[in-house]
Amino acid sequence: MSAAQSRADTDALTGDITNTAAKPQRGIQALESTGALLEALVAAGRPLPLNALARGAGMAPAKAHPHLVSLQRAGLLTRDASGNFESGALSLELGLMALQQLSPTAEAEPEILALARATGLSAAMAVLGPVGPTVVRLEEAMRPQHVSLRIGTVLSMVNTAIGRTFAAFLPEAVLDGMLVHESVRMAGLGADGRTQTPPVDYRARLTAIREHRFDTALSNPVPGIDTVAVPVFDHTGEVTLVLALMGSAGSFETALDAAPAQALLAAAHRLSWRFGAVGRANDTIG
Repeated sequence: MSAAQSRADTDALTGDITNTAAKPQRGIQALESTGALLEALVAAGRPLPLNALARGAGMAPAKAHPHLVSLQRAGLLTRDASGNFESGALSLELGLMALQQLSPTAEAEPEILALARATGLSAAMAVLGPVGPTVVRLEEAMRPQHVSLRIGTVLSMVNTAIGRTFAAFLPEAVLDGMLVHESVRMAGLGADGRTQTPPVDYRARLTAIREHRFDTALSNPVPGIDTVAVPVFDHTGEVTLVLALMGSAGSFETALDAAPAQALLAAAHRLSWRFGAVGRANDTIG
């Protein structure tokens, strides 16, 4: 085959692929109806009887029933002792495969960028590293701000909103063990003359964070910088990430019901759902 003929064949194949991608793809309507039933079950986050599942999918029970029978035969659904429909073995295997392929930080990257652009504030993401809450992503605001965070910064679990949000969801014994090393963290205990023990209201503060899934740090520990932080949960119910917005003190509303916090909570909700926190997703809204 000549080089010219080879290029012509390649161009023809590329053109076919491009044209196929541009054309609306014909699907199978019955399978789309079946998908609506699966979506209704996921939205509920719990086993459902036939009538409730059909209602959630917007179809009559008589229409839904044969779809559900096929889903059971395929292993995507099963029925519990009460006759309610729930995830089958194949659904669980597919879910586990998806979770294994997830990278929480990579999945959260677009959310961080979108938050910074939508709010005009600096957006950060932290994970719980071996030394403590560690900043792994920072998208700075367009307006200059004296935010002292850098990628790799390890934050206090007592004096920062990000650190307290992680601390609130740790087992007591684990938290106590981590607080021993608080002095090595940014704004940690023992630094700049601070006391070596948490303030008396520290545990009550953590209780409030667990209740609201939200914390703030107002001009403390960094004077002139306000921060709001929220947790992101994974399929085990543990906090896998903490997201935060930061800006100059007084430049944005920091209340839970204000627009910046609501945007942050919505991002955390989306990520928690993607990480498998079904049944906990509504809790992350606050």
